[in-house]
Amino acid sequence: MNNNIEENLDLEDELFEHYRFEVPKGQAFLRIDKYLMYLIPNATRNKIQNAATNGNIFVNDVPVKSNYKVKPFDVITVMLSHPPFENHILPEDIPLNIVYEDDALLLINKEPGMVVHPGHGNYTGTLVNALAHHFDNLPMNSSERPGLVHRIDKDTSGLLVVAKTEAAMTHLAKQFEAKTTEREYIALVWGNVVADSGTIEGNLARHLKDRMQMAVFDDPEIGKPAITHYKVLERFGYVTLISCKLETGRTHQIRAHMKHIGHPLFNDERYGGHLILKGTTFTKYKQFIENCFKALPRQALHAKTLGFVHPTTGEMMRFDTELPQDFKDCIEKWQNYVKSHNVDEE
Repeated sequence: MNNNIEENLDLEDELFEHYRFEVPKGQAFLRIDKYLMYLIPNATRNKIQNAATNGNIFVNDVPVKSNYKVKPFDVITVMLSHPPFENHILPEDIPLNIVYEDDALLLINKEPGMVVHPGHGNYTGTLVNALAHHFDNLPMNSSERPGLVHRIDKDTSGLLVVAKTEAAMTHLAKQFEAKTTEREYIALVWGNVVADSGTIEGNLARHLKDRMQMAVFDDPEIGKPAITHYKVLERFGYVTLISCKLETGRTHQIRAHMKHIGHPLFNDERYGGHLILKGTTFTKYKQFIENCFKALPRQALHAKTLGFVHPTTGEMMRFDTELPQDFKDCIEKWQNYVKSHNVDEE
């Protein structure tokens, strides 16, 4: 199985302990990547180094790099993004919005609120549970998840490609790794994005204090490179509708990048967008925002466009979706608001 597939799958929102070791008395100083190679079954040094780079190896509850030298009585924990023993998949008859299907793959327009694959607290009702019911013998990726080449967050709506054969999975995974796929998202963000277009670059890794968030780091040895190109579609003074095209597909990339430049996604609780970050202090305005949050009870992010080369025919395929109704309703509220209010950003 192509190990690159795992790189294309966004990490889970939480980390779970898979291994715990206490370094015995008398252990000589040794790099932690070498030390763990002999303790973790089937672990290569490269995989251990990647785990350290992703902030998943801790010594005495502090994340360490792969060159850390262990010493006697250190407590080492390896935290990974999926709970141990989570891979039993129960087929469930859950409807899927399939926008395209052939012998090699299918395209799904995922509804907001649907978790992509089983994980802590979500072992049923996921997209993978639905796939297991509707399709037989889907190929397993390196994380033992049938058909998945990439994923989007639970409360993000939009397009996902699912592989139906081993060959299709390998071919599609290579395209994601080579950054040749086309991925466009629509987002509503807080604040007036001044530039009509721009590019956000910065390595992403888990936030040092809040492990539920991703953050941008200047240190090239921390995290993975991430590049987001954005373009303004419509301005509402206090919020801005933008298009984001991804060069890379990192965990929470758009959510973390937009917060980094001071424009968190509208109603994105994890990154602070569920607070009133721009606008007036008037009670009527606060009520208006609450009504917008009720109309769109999730982060304002939709995977609108997905393009790739078909793994069998070699044809360039491009799929496009409309915004879901909750997103449309929220935009309409803002359009009506600016018609009757002065929303020049302070």
